[in-house]
Amino acid sequence: MDETAASAGSAATIVLRLAYSGGAYSGFAEQPQEGVRTVAGELRHALEVFLRRPVELTCAGRTDAGVHALSQYVSFPAADDELEIPARRWLRAMDALLPRDIAVQEVFHAAEGFSARFDACARTYIYRIADRPNRPVLTRDHVWWQRMPLDDAAMARAAQALVGEHDFKSFCKASSAEGKPTCRNVMAVGFERGRELGEEVLAFTITGNAFLHSMVRTIVGTLVEVGAHRRDEAWVADALAACDRAAAGPTAPACGLVFADVAYPEGALTPLA
Repeated sequence: MDETAASAGSAATIVLRLAYSGGAYSGFAEQPQEGVRTVAGELRHALEVFLRRPVELTCAGRTDAGVHALSQYVSFPAADDELEIPARRWLRAMDALLPRDIAVQEVFHAAEGFSARFDACARTYIYRIADRPNRPVLTRDHVWWQRMPLDDAAMARAAQALVGEHDFKSFCKASSAEGKPTCRNVMAVGFERGRELGEEVLAFTITGNAFLHSMVRTIVGTLVEVGAHRRDEAWVADALAACDRAAAGPTAPACGLVFADVAYPEGALTPLA
């Protein structure tokens, strides 16, 4: 906890639900290099102007450069008097202080010591694909354009091999896996076709307890190989068992990925009035 919050007395935690379009940012987390725009950097600056004190942020999941979010949760210790600030004032202040591509959607309070990262039970990501010959226009910045139709039924069957607790070393950035645990629990996967802004999209949804660096994007790149009939369905299970990044498919581009939701224990978050 920073000294300013401690001196004021901290009895709780403020939690923000954040949405952002990630195209202009080098990921969520702040970077040591000067001049690198990040979502956390913009949010921390806005909060420090509003609260007039230093703020240290904890997020539910560090999204990569270019990845979007609808429900990124961010927590930080609150001084007692900050709990009295009404939600509408938080929202107005953040709207005024944040760039147009970042928005605070909701404000909560939680118990002292609550962590947006460590108290999360599950995280959900959605990856959108445009699999048709005609170029997407209104959704172009939020889909991966494949110029041919994909066999989504085959992709859905292949994806079932990923459900459960496995070592996902094959599906993460190789350098990030060195000397670190790579087992994760995938709870659900699925594909659904629909329309967004009048354009057809194929959406892949995956829920898990946590995700490795580039894990969802590598899974999508691998499943697209199956959907394009360049690989058979059993290859996904083989790639998973190999525990080798070279065994899986390419990493899908960041533009199609959205951090969609986080689940917390019931009653952990209370909306500010």
